[in-house]
Amino acid sequence: MKWTCIIIFAVGCMFGLAARGTKDQQQKRIYWTIAALLWITILILVNLPSPAHAWSGKCVSVTDGDTIKVMRQGKAERIRLYGIDCPEKKQPFGTKAKQFASDLVYKKIVEIKPIERDRYGRTIAWVYVGGKCLNKELLKAGLAWHYKQYSKDRDLAELETEARQKKIGLWSDPIPPWKFRKLKK
Repeated sequence: MKWTCIIIFAVGCMFGLAARGTKDQQQKRIYWTIAALLWITILILVNLPSPAHAWSGKCVSVTDGDTIKVMRQGKAERIRLYGIDCPEKKQPFGTKAKQFASDLVYKKIVEIKPIERDRYGRTIAWVYVGGKCLNKELLKAGLAWHYKQYSKDRDLAELETEARQKKIGLWSDPIPPWKFRKLKK
């Protein structure tokens, strides 16, 4: 991306210099238009969100079923699992979801595949350990809801449906966390 911008900038400068050197007004306008379009392209490219790259780190904390902390560049980064919502700590199955996540990732090297950052500054991501996806494993175990408000992932929806049909985990007494949070207020 960096080299693309540098090349586009250089070409834009060449068209700008060519426009200054020509006496033909129509050709001058064409050169300046091309230069301006190239510079606008750079502005657009620079301001696009960069594609997130996967990274690995040691899980140093499990806050709850869907939030963990992973070491990255010497700091613990808060990770919110993409596409799922686990029960709150004081909600039925909240402790089980946290323990399940802890058993899978705590003190282990995990792979983080970031999606975006949320309004709290947490990295929203897929989390993998030992060839398993923590996000999906929590759904399979009936310890999370597919967070349909933020995810349209079909695999997650299917895993929730399977757990619901089997009435495992929270599906034996389902109160979604977003409703539980409203009840607490």
